[in-house]
Amino acid sequence: MEEIRRMSDTRNDNWLDDRARDAMVRNGFNYEFGSDVREQLEALAASADTSGAEDLRSLVWSSIDNTTSRDLDQVEWAERTADDGIRLLVGVADVDSRVAKDSAIDRHAHRNTVSVYTQSEVFPMLPAELSNDLTSLNEGVDRLAVVAELFVDVNGDVPRSRFFRAIVHNHARFSYEEIGEWFEGGPMPKKIAGNEALREQLELQREAAEHLYRYRAAKGALEFESIEASAVVTDGEIKDLVGVKPNAARKVIENFMIATNVEMAEFLESNGVASIRRVVKTPQRWEGIRKIAAEFGERLPESPVQAALADFLTKRREQDPEHFPDLSLSIVKLIGAGEYVVERPGEDSGGHFGLGVRDYAHSTAPNRRFADLVVQRLVKGVIAGSPPAYRSEELDEIAEHLNQQEKAARKVERKMRKIVAATVMQKRIGETFQAIVTGVNEHGTFARILRPPVDGRIEQNETGLEVGAKIKVRLISANPHNGFIDFAALR
Repeated sequence: MEEIRRMSDTRNDNWLDDRARDAMVRNGFNYEFGSDVREQLEALAASADTSGAEDLRSLVWSSIDNTTSRDLDQVEWAERTADDGIRLLVGVADVDSRVAKDSAIDRHAHRNTVSVYTQSEVFPMLPAELSNDLTSLNEGVDRLAVVAELFVDVNGDVPRSRFFRAIVHNHARFSYEEIGEWFEGGPMPKKIAGNEALREQLELQREAAEHLYRYRAAKGALEFESIEASAVVTDGEIKDLVGVKPNAARKVIENFMIATNVEMAEFLESNGVASIRRVVKTPQRWEGIRKIAAEFGERLPESPVQAALADFLTKRREQDPEHFPDLSLSIVKLIGAGEYVVERPGEDSGGHFGLGVRDYAHSTAPNRRFADLVVQRLVKGVIAGSPPAYRSEELDEIAEHLNQQEKAARKVERKMRKIVAATVMQKRIGETFQAIVTGVNEHGTFARILRPPVDGRIEQNETGLEVGAKIKVRLISANPHNGFIDFAALR
């Protein structure tokens, strides 16, 4: 800890960045790249080896991502088929072409396993020279990608798919906000106006996403909605908190990612290759979910049933869209977090309860998640007819480490959200808020107020509260130094 204090003492330019770096170190992350990584970067060739890759640069590829994102992992293209289905291509950045397994860069990525996003600073899993440039599917440049070719039926099923390497060219990069606003009846983005091919592309992609979602919904997929807080930071000073809401563009990309992740998992399984899966197990706290449903006059089965819960959520969204994000938060907390597991040929690792799918592998964000880079290497091995890049025992170690680091990353991001929130909420001590109990454990009882979305600990009148309970709280303290936010429950 003395090392952390010294580091903080020498960095006085931005206190928020200091706190973020402290949190990274305390949770076992190495946020700086070593000299061996820098040496490898300097030795990288100007361009990657494109031999054997299909040339698809003439297709009108585009991407939709966060406004501030620089590590673009995915581009999309679609066309109508003769049977009125849609041929959808999802290009995923070929990070493996630049990051060799067991190289210095790969070892750093393996240690951290994820990019960590704090309110003031991004700590990338890969050096910015790669994630923001050479392996990012940026607008106007040629890049290597691993392409998922999905044939989407009118009913949303994907009866066949194919995977291959290709050279792609991102013709237009968009933000969720501008495309979402257009999809919802707002103005057309300037890049689309006058570009008929691009307009048709995006409209067809939206149609494909709607087909994919309807198919999953029929299988019992759960649709949640959340409002996350994002800090408005200017020159290192926290000005405000704003809510980031889902929109139609986010749903398009979400459905493409889910479909690609499912198909990649099934591709590896059908080829007899062990892989890392992302699973969300059947909720152990189902009784808590039943209690919430009962408050609205709905009776869920005694044992977990996806379709029944999905129907309940759909009804609540339709009947009370304003408060649906609050309900979503309660249900998500009771379902529990996902985890990485290894699925070997012939085994069943369990599916993803929330998404309503049996096979699911993170694969569409290799610039940001090590799990996706591992899956990419396994997929490329099958494409090339090569032995798997990882032994089964290696995957066991990786999956365990991924789970540990994911928890650590959540701690860092949660800590920084609390520091930012405490800074803003200092001005509102004594005010009363609607809240949801989000955790009850040996460390205390925790809640999230809903407007703005801020987490804290209940320090008074917490006895007897259960996860998912809706309560009123009064803000009694907010300490920006340590991010502590304390509430008193009002009975």
